[in-house]
Amino acid sequence: MPAAPSRKPWPMKWVVLAIIVVIVPYTYLTLHFRKPGPAFRPYEDTKNRATTARLLSTGYQRIMLGTQRPADPVRSGASTDVTAAPGGLPAALTGALIDQPVLPVSIDSVTATGSANSDQAYSIQFTCTLADNKAQPTGGQLYRRDGELILVPAFEKLDGGLLARTRDTTLLLTVPAGALKPGRYAVTLVGGRTSRQWTLQVH
Repeated sequence: MPAAPSRKPWPMKWVVLAIIVVIVPYTYLTLHFRKPGPAFRPYEDTKNRATTARLLSTGYQRIMLGTQRPADPVRSGASTDVTAAPGGLPAALTGALIDQPVLPVSIDSVTATGSANSDQAYSIQFTCTLADNKAQPTGGQLYRRDGELILVPAFEKLDGGLLARTRDTTLLLTVPAGALKPGRYAVTLVGGRTSRQWTLQVH
Protein backbone atom coordinates (compact mmCIF):
# COMPACT_ATOMS: atom_id res chain seq x y z
CA MET A 1 0.00 0.00 0.00
CA PRO A 2 1.60 3.28 -1.05
CA ALA A 3 2.45 5.73 1.73
CA ALA A 4 0.31 8.85 1.96
CA PRO A 5 2.07 11.88 0.57
CA SER A 6 3.48 14.08 3.33
CA ARG A 7 2.25 17.67 3.49
CA LYS A 8 4.77 20.41 3.89
CA PRO A 9 3.95 22.90 6.64
CA TRP A 10 3.15 26.45 5.63
CA PRO A 11 6.11 28.78 5.62
CA MET A 12 6.17 30.83 8.81
CA LYS A 13 5.84 34.10 6.93
CA TRP A 14 2.40 33.08 5.61
CA VAL A 15 1.25 32.16 9.14
CA VAL A 16 2.35 35.56 10.46
CA LEU A 17 0.72 37.32 7.52
CA ALA A 18 -2.58 35.46 8.07
CA ILE A 19 -2.59 36.47 11.75
CA ILE A 20 -1.96 40.11 10.85
CA VAL A 21 -4.69 40.09 8.21
CA VAL A 22 -7.22 38.89 10.82
CA ILE A 23 -6.04 40.77 13.95
CA VAL A 24 -5.61 44.25 12.49
CA PRO A 25 -9.18 44.64 11.10
CA TYR A 26 -10.66 42.99 14.22
CA THR A 27 -8.79 45.38 16.53
CA TYR A 28 -9.81 48.42 14.48
CA LEU A 29 -13.47 47.43 14.38
CA THR A 30 -13.53 46.62 18.11
CA LEU A 31 -11.98 49.94 19.14
CA HIS A 32 -13.99 51.98 16.64
CA PHE A 33 -17.44 50.63 17.45
CA ARG A 34 -17.04 49.82 21.14
CA LYS A 35 -19.39 51.83 23.34
CA PRO A 36 -17.69 54.07 25.93
CA GLY A 37 -18.00 53.20 29.59
CA PRO A 38 -18.03 49.88 31.45
CA ALA A 39 -19.31 46.73 29.81
CA PHE A 40 -22.97 45.84 30.23
CA ARG A 41 -23.47 43.40 33.09
CA PRO A 42 -27.08 42.22 32.79
CA TYR A 43 -27.66 41.04 36.36
CA GLU A 44 -25.82 43.85 38.17
CA ASP A 45 -27.13 46.61 35.91
CA THR A 46 -30.72 45.39 36.11
CA LYS A 47 -30.49 45.14 39.89
CA ASN A 48 -29.02 48.66 40.15
CA ARG A 49 -31.80 50.08 38.01
CA ALA A 50 -34.42 48.30 40.12
CA THR A 51 -32.85 49.61 43.33
CA THR A 52 -32.74 53.16 41.98
CA ALA A 53 -36.41 52.98 40.98
CA ARG A 54 -37.40 51.68 44.42
CA LEU A 55 -35.37 54.41 46.16
CA LEU A 56 -37.00 57.12 44.07
CA SER A 57 -40.46 55.71 44.83
CA THR A 58 -39.77 56.19 48.56
CA GLY A 59 -38.28 59.67 48.05
CA TYR A 60 -34.61 58.77 48.54
CA GLN A 61 -31.75 59.86 46.32
CA ARG A 62 -28.51 57.82 46.47
CA ILE A 63 -25.11 59.52 46.32
CA MET A 64 -21.85 57.58 46.25
CA LEU A 65 -19.27 58.71 48.83
CA GLY A 66 -15.51 58.77 48.74
CA THR A 67 -14.11 56.44 51.40
CA GLN A 68 -10.59 56.05 52.69
CA ARG A 69 -8.60 55.06 55.72
CA PRO A 70 -6.84 58.27 56.77
CA ALA A 71 -3.07 57.87 57.10
CA ASP A 72 -3.06 60.28 60.05
CA PRO A 73 -6.47 60.17 61.73
CA VAL A 74 -7.66 63.25 63.61
CA ARG A 75 -7.76 62.25 67.26
CA SER A 76 -9.51 65.38 68.44
CA GLY A 77 -10.57 68.75 67.14
CA ALA A 78 -13.53 70.99 66.54
CA SER A 79 -16.61 68.90 65.95
CA THR A 80 -20.32 69.45 66.23
CA ASP A 81 -22.39 67.83 68.97
CA VAL A 82 -22.92 64.16 68.08
CA THR A 83 -25.35 61.93 69.94
CA ALA A 84 -25.93 58.17 70.02
CA ALA A 85 -28.93 56.79 68.15
CA PRO A 86 -30.55 53.37 67.66
CA GLY A 87 -28.85 51.19 65.07
CA GLY A 88 -30.18 49.93 61.77
CA LEU A 89 -31.53 51.50 58.62
CA PRO A 90 -34.92 53.24 58.51
CA ALA A 91 -37.68 50.82 57.53
CA ALA A 92 -38.44 52.62 54.26
CA LEU A 93 -34.80 52.45 53.20
CA THR A 94 -34.47 48.80 54.20
CA GLY A 95 -37.46 47.93 52.03
CA ALA A 96 -36.05 49.84 49.05
CA LEU A 97 -32.63 48.16 49.00
CA ILE A 98 -32.38 44.83 47.20
CA ASP A 99 -28.97 44.07 48.73
CA GLN A 100 -28.76 44.90 52.42
CA PRO A 101 -25.42 46.50 53.37
CA VAL A 102 -22.95 44.89 55.77
CA LEU A 103 -22.99 47.42 58.62
CA PRO A 104 -20.45 47.85 61.40
CA VAL A 105 -21.76 46.76 64.79
CA SER A 106 -21.45 50.26 66.20
CA ILE A 107 -20.36 53.76 65.29
CA ASP A 108 -18.14 54.66 68.24
CA SER A 109 -17.11 58.26 67.56
CA VAL A 110 -17.57 60.93 64.90
CA THR A 111 -15.56 64.01 64.00
CA ALA A 112 -17.53 66.33 61.73
CA THR A 113 -18.44 69.99 61.50
CA GLY A 114 -21.98 71.27 61.94
CA SER A 115 -21.85 73.51 58.88
CA ALA A 116 -20.71 73.14 55.28
CA ASN A 117 -20.73 74.97 51.97
CA SER A 118 -22.76 73.43 49.15
CA ASP A 119 -19.93 74.00 46.65
CA GLN A 120 -17.32 72.22 48.77
CA ALA A 121 -16.80 68.60 49.80
CA TYR A 122 -17.94 67.64 53.30
CA SER A 123 -15.87 65.12 55.28
CA ILE A 124 -16.82 62.89 58.20
CA GLN A 125 -14.22 60.91 60.11
CA PHE A 126 -15.47 58.14 62.36
CA THR A 127 -14.38 55.06 64.24
CA CYS A 128 -16.46 51.91 64.24
CA THR A 129 -16.42 48.33 65.51
CA LEU A 130 -16.98 45.45 63.12
CA ALA A 131 -18.65 42.14 63.92
CA ASP A 132 -15.44 40.19 63.24
CA ASN A 133 -12.05 40.42 61.55
CA LYS A 134 -13.36 39.27 58.18
CA ALA A 135 -14.60 42.56 56.72
CA GLN A 136 -13.02 45.43 54.86
CA PRO A 137 -14.42 48.82 53.76
CA THR A 138 -15.50 49.10 50.13
CA GLY A 139 -17.14 52.52 49.96
CA GLY A 140 -20.14 54.34 51.28
CA GLN A 141 -23.52 55.72 50.25
CA LEU A 142 -25.50 58.77 51.21
CA TYR A 143 -29.30 58.52 51.05
CA ARG A 144 -30.98 61.92 51.01
CA ARG A 145 -34.67 62.59 51.53
CA ASP A 146 -35.96 66.09 52.30
CA GLY A 147 -34.06 67.22 55.42
CA GLU A 148 -32.73 63.73 56.23
CA LEU A 149 -29.26 62.39 55.39
CA ILE A 150 -28.50 58.71 56.00
CA LEU A 151 -24.80 57.81 55.75
CA VAL A 152 -24.11 54.12 55.21
CA PRO A 153 -20.51 52.85 55.28
CA ALA A 154 -20.15 49.74 53.10
CA PHE A 155 -18.11 46.66 53.96
CA GLU A 156 -17.56 43.29 52.33
CA LYS A 157 -16.44 39.94 53.67
CA LEU A 158 -12.83 38.92 53.11
CA ASP A 159 -12.31 35.71 51.16
CA GLY A 160 -10.62 32.58 52.44
CA GLY A 161 -8.48 32.81 55.54
CA LEU A 162 -7.74 36.54 55.21
CA LEU A 163 -8.29 38.52 58.39
CA ALA A 164 -8.17 42.21 59.22
CA ARG A 165 -5.77 43.15 62.00
CA THR A 166 -8.48 44.49 64.29
CA ARG A 167 -12.24 44.80 64.55
CA ASP A 168 -11.90 48.55 65.15
CA THR A 169 -11.29 50.82 62.19
CA THR A 170 -11.15 54.54 61.41
CA LEU A 171 -12.63 55.76 58.12
CA LEU A 172 -13.10 59.06 56.32
CA LEU A 173 -16.27 59.56 54.28
CA THR A 174 -16.40 62.45 51.81
CA VAL A 175 -19.61 63.88 50.37
CA PRO A 176 -18.74 65.32 46.94
CA ALA A 177 -19.07 69.05 46.32
CA GLY A 178 -22.48 70.03 44.99
CA ALA A 179 -24.24 66.94 46.34
CA LEU A 180 -26.04 68.85 49.11
CA LYS A 181 -28.37 71.78 48.58
CA PRO A 182 -28.44 74.63 51.09
CA GLY A 183 -30.60 73.82 54.07
CA ARG A 184 -30.69 72.19 57.49
CA TYR A 185 -30.28 68.40 57.72
CA ALA A 186 -30.56 65.71 60.37
CA VAL A 187 -27.60 63.40 59.69
CA THR A 188 -27.39 59.76 60.79
CA LEU A 189 -24.27 57.62 60.39
CA VAL A 190 -25.64 54.09 60.56
CA GLY A 191 -24.31 51.16 62.57
CA GLY A 192 -25.99 47.81 63.19
CA ARG A 193 -26.61 48.33 66.90
CA THR A 194 -25.54 51.91 67.55
CA SER A 195 -25.65 54.84 65.15
CA ARG A 196 -24.63 58.49 65.57
CA GLN A 197 -26.64 61.62 64.78
CA TRP A 198 -25.96 65.32 64.41
CA THR A 199 -27.35 68.42 62.71
CA LEU A 200 -25.76 69.91 59.59
CA GLN A 201 -26.39 73.37 58.17
CA VAL A 202 -25.43 73.68 54.50
CA HIS A 203 -24.93 77.21 53.15
